[in-house]
Amino acid sequence: MDARLDAAGADRSGQDRALALAGVPVAVKGRYGLRAVGPLLAAGAVAVGATSVPGPGTPWQTWGLGARGRTVNPWRADRTPGGSSAGAAVAVAAGLVPLATGGDGAGSVRIPAAWCGVLGLKTTNGRLPSTDRTGLAAPGVLARSASDTAAWWQAVSGEPPAARPALPLTAVWSPDLGFAGPDPEPVALARAMAERLAAAGVVRLVRPREALRLLDPGPAWLALRAAGAGPAGSASEPGPGLAAAHRIRAGNDRRLAGLFTEVSLLLTPTAPTAPHGHEGPGDRYSTSLTWAFNLSGHPALSLPAGFGRDGCPAGLQLVAPHGQDALLPAVAREAERRLGD
Repeated sequence: MDARLDAAGADRSGQDRALALAGVPVAVKGRYGLRAVGPLLAAGAVAVGATSVPGPGTPWQTWGLGARGRTVNPWRADRTPGGSSAGAAVAVAAGLVPLATGGDGAGSVRIPAAWCGVLGLKTTNGRLPSTDRTGLAAPGVLARSASDTAAWWQAVSGEPPAARPALPLTAVWSPDLGFAGPDPEPVALARAMAERLAAAGVVRLVRPREALRLLDPGPAWLALRAAGAGPAGSASEPGPGLAAAHRIRAGNDRRLAGLFTEVSLLLTPTAPTAPHGHEGPGDRYSTSLTWAFNLSGHPALSLPAGFGRDGCPAGLQLVAPHGQDALLPAVAREAERRLGD
């Protein structure tokens, strides 16, 4: 497939110019990614290739050596770009394509987006088709701009372009969701970006009636993932682990439902640490601030939030109510317009 010729043909066609992604080159996650890009092709996008995913034995992040070698962070080759949509994030950050598809089961779009300095959107769980049997994963996209993120959402959802939101949107800042132990630097970078958004009139930071304290979603996520990955029907009779998982999920769902009756957005750091080396993360889960929203199903977006002392990017995570996916790229677009980033 010659992407340049296809893009040129789309540019000559008045009909294709009306499409959301007419002639836009798109990378797809992994060798099987083409199975899920029908809506993008129908919207005029041009699939130009598959991005790398973790090799055997490294299912969460791309620090191991895959069939074509290690995928490295474009800002520092000795650091990981995250996972598992690492190849997609690197392709976008390196300027190979303006957007690439991803999948987010625990933060696999948002963490690579944060660590590579691009935007990463996880959709509302169940809103788009997914092959994941656990219900924890949702499709997503990595993009260089909010406009491209919005165009992707328009193409895959079939929704018309979102109206500009009435600003400022009320938002709550949480450095740790009440349970995580993030490092000071990613918290400071994300907090600084949140304050920039407030100064620009994009959000209005408020205090909720009760401080947000979620239950640690890790044990629940792991139990549900293990049950969903087993034989069909194995999760139909919850044992002690699954019973506890359902209690954690229900408790967090109540807390988040209450929060979103008061505010439009929840803001947190995307990842609790800077990108680690290729030897692996040790005992620290990079998912500690993201997988709560795979468990709850809320849409979430990672917005670039500057650079740490090591020269690597960090991210600010924006979480919206269920079904408010279009709000997140709209907010990101206002951030780009007002901050000039």
